[in-house]
Amino acid sequence: MATRARVRAPELIGRGGWLNTGDTQYTLADLRGRIVILDFWTFCCINCLHVLDELRELEEKHRDTVVIIGVHSPKFVHEAEHQAVVDAVERYQVHHPVLDDPELATWKQYAVRAWPTLVVIDPEGYVVAQHAGEGHAHAIEKLVEELEAEHAAKGTLRRGDGPYVAPEPVATHLRFPGKALVLPDGGFLVSDTTRHQLVRLAADAETVVQRYGDGERGLVDGGPERARFSEPQGLALLPGGRVVVADTVNHALRVLDLENAETTTVAGTGRQWWQGSPTNGPARDVDLSSPWDVAWWQGEVWIAMAGVHQLWAYDPELGTVRVAAGTTNEGLVDGPVAEAWFAQPSGLAATEERLWVADSETSALRYVDREGAVHTAVGTGLFDFGHRDGAAGQALLQHPLGVTALPDGSVAVSDTYNHALRRYTPPVQEGHSGEVTTLATDLREPSDAVLVGEDIVVVESARHRLTRLRLPEEAVRVDAVAHRTQRAATEVAAGKLRLDVVFQAPAGQKLDTRYGPSTRLLVSSTPPELLISGEGAGTDLARDLEIDPAVAEGVLHVSAMAASCDDDPSNEYPACHVHQQDWGVPVQVSADGVTRLPLVLAGMDQE
Repeated sequence: MATRARVRAPELIGRGGWLNTGDTQYTLADLRGRIVILDFWTFCCINCLHVLDELRELEEKHRDTVVIIGVHSPKFVHEAEHQAVVDAVERYQVHHPVLDDPELATWKQYAVRAWPTLVVIDPEGYVVAQHAGEGHAHAIEKLVEELEAEHAAKGTLRRGDGPYVAPEPVATHLRFPGKALVLPDGGFLVSDTTRHQLVRLAADAETVVQRYGDGERGLVDGGPERARFSEPQGLALLPGGRVVVADTVNHALRVLDLENAETTTVAGTGRQWWQGSPTNGPARDVDLSSPWDVAWWQGEVWIAMAGVHQLWAYDPELGTVRVAAGTTNEGLVDGPVAEAWFAQPSGLAATEERLWVADSETSALRYVDREGAVHTAVGTGLFDFGHRDGAAGQALLQHPLGVTALPDGSVAVSDTYNHALRRYTPPVQEGHSGEVTTLATDLREPSDAVLVGEDIVVVESARHRLTRLRLPEEAVRVDAVAHRTQRAATEVAAGKLRLDVVFQAPAGQKLDTRYGPSTRLLVSSTPPELLISGEGAGTDLARDLEIDPAVAEGVLHVSAMAASCDDDPSNEYPACHVHQQDWGVPVQVSADGVTRLPLVLAGMDQE
């Protein structure tokens, strides 16, 4: 094993304190003798949720030597609220200690630049590895096994129970429900996300009629007491009365037949889609990535594929899936469906003319028209959000997860992180942007809403219930609030800027070049004028950019991918792994700014 550079890990600090520890406050000294993995995450981020799932097996397998610490580092203002973090830890079943760091103190100490980032600390308290993005669980497990052997031999490894203390369970009919559907009989079907079930409610939206799924995480077809889901979300009624379900963490579509209460899998393999995997073909043979919502539109089931920032479509007659819109690049770019960019689309609603999309990470309301073009009704990009009514061109939302088409042509938006129900009214004249108003406030993380007569029934996810509201004739007035993401900007010099994405194949692996280049780098900027040159796609992980001195500030959007395979010539079928990450780096142009911008995709500090 190579000798690693000795870099002492900074202390863990966070004004929000610790969760999942029984109120015990920890320092790194308290964890000495254990292998510590810091997971810098924020609960809005789909990539962070993927990493939570990736780490579950490692966490269980090495429970007596490894302590995973989630360092919650918020992007949105709502995510800095302590109760919101408490809710998220339960919602996503985080079974390790979490440090709530609302002011990004530990994030800054570790010089983290992206969500998610994983940092490995050895039993003597030294940083030995850092990885940004997804796909690193295999490499980290190899490193953990090496560290276990090394420190067991040195006598510096301490085995035993970790600091995790499970919170007391709370009895409610629903637990962090995600989406709802009005059934033909006037009742409701609700995705009871944290309990891995679907729940059928009576017309009063409270009385439980039936549960589908045994409540354990899994991918199992069958009747209501046998079927298993994993954090299901979106629901849509198919012609004929069956219900299609976005089974999010299973990366699958399921269909529930309400007559016989049977659940079957119709799309997805249970594996997460990675760059280079097929994007169309027989639905059961194609990997999906965190489908978050579904809607029936133009003879197909459209899918909000949050995990890859795209819209896909499933044809139940042909049994096929295809990419319908988006490029996998994260951002807000309108235009033809094949060129548009989305950012974690999480809510869908169909009308005859439009498919409305709640594009959560850009805090935007968008739509696809029948001619195959994507448009933005409300929202400006990844880093601007807030609660502001008025002309749609300057209105602000905050991470909306749901969208509902209203009979008059307007749209209700479940404005999740603003705890509000908003309304977008399209313009009546060309050249106008439409109007945004607030229908209701004091909701708790609304994630969806459905129409019932003159009422709208809202899924109040963090209050674990459905809430019935009468659609008001006049909107509630709310003081305008605007925010930008609070990460400090990197000062860069005008002119030449060297971008280096640092990637070192994990121990025992090498770059996979059997089918061509194994790396990909895509660069763009907001505003586009920030970059004089250097934007676009390429296969080299280093690139020379040129910054325009006339642009004072902006955001560099960097997307990197690298594929590595086990380096064993005797193995005819080596295991391969994809490492990928998207960065949005706020920059300010300064005379004293840096001329090199390093971003760590994966690497170990070694001598």
